[in-house]
Amino acid sequence: MTPEDMESRIVRYGDLQPCKTAFIDAHTPGSDQKENFTIIGGGVSESPDQHVHITIPHGFNIGAAGQPPKCRNSLHNHRTAEVFFVLKGRWRFFWGRWGDAGEVVLEEGDIINIPTNLFRGFENIGTDYGMIMAVLGGDDAGGGVLWAPQVIEDAKDHGLVLGDNGKLYDSKKGQTLPEGVKPMPLLTDEELAKIPEPPAIEVIGGYVRRYWDLVAIADKKPAKVIGETGVIRDKPGFEVDFITRASASDDRHSHGKPSVLMPVKGHWRVEWDGGDATLAPGDTMSIPENLAHSAVPSMSGEASMYHVIATNDPAGPTWRS
Repeated sequence: MTPEDMESRIVRYGDLQPCKTAFIDAHTPGSDQKENFTIIGGGVSESPDQHVHITIPHGFNIGAAGQPPKCRNSLHNHRTAEVFFVLKGRWRFFWGRWGDAGEVVLEEGDIINIPTNLFRGFENIGTDYGMIMAVLGGDDAGGGVLWAPQVIEDAKDHGLVLGDNGKLYDSKKGQTLPEGVKPMPLLTDEELAKIPEPPAIEVIGGYVRRYWDLVAIADKKPAKVIGETGVIRDKPGFEVDFITRASASDDRHSHGKPSVLMPVKGHWRVEWDGGDATLAPGDTMSIPENLAHSAVPSMSGEASMYHVIATNDPAGPTWRS
């Protein structure tokens, strides 16, 4: 592929286009300063204002959330995988019907694969603008999200209504629900009772991995972070590997499905027949299926990167071995 063709498959961190009205809590105080980014695939945005940087289907979605200090993302529930790694800052992830069933604080490079069918939220508890990168299961990311009832009720007080078609309507802009569209129904007490609230030891032990532990594991070959044989055992429709300077190779290789490179630390040089590109932390690069390529650090110093590739496993509930 030509450098021009490949450049269209690279989204630079500094070129990310945010949406500040992506979800129902976009006007709710405490959540109204968050920015959502849809990098690859349609994601789960409820707003037509969301810009999709790369529309090519991959079998999964890549997104990001940027938030200033003390800004939080409200409690919601996913039908497919939601994986985050911290690019910048310090973040608190919490879960449960009211967000008090458990929590964990993650630092830069740490990764969490939040189990499906679990109310979860997150908050920037650092001192500066923070960014977390996300991988969502499925091309349609499960068809949207389920919100905790109090989130939908709070949003109404600030002018936003979610229709049962999954779209947002802003009364502050004079918008009303179209004919035939009803407000998204709240989950009943019976439905809420079926949603688990696992303790912290279960979530942290099974689905959180720390950056420096992954660096140690990836000392000779890339670490399988998420996969049937990964340090996080799950089959969400994609696998995640972690590569460091010590485990990177300049041997050309290819994959039968599209894959994605997401640097965490350092600069990485990607080469293929016909061109090359250098990636920095926060950049996202889509590699076409069957394209022979290599990726190695281009400068001295710390270097690490997450690699995502689709599998033939269906995107759905968290896999239990």
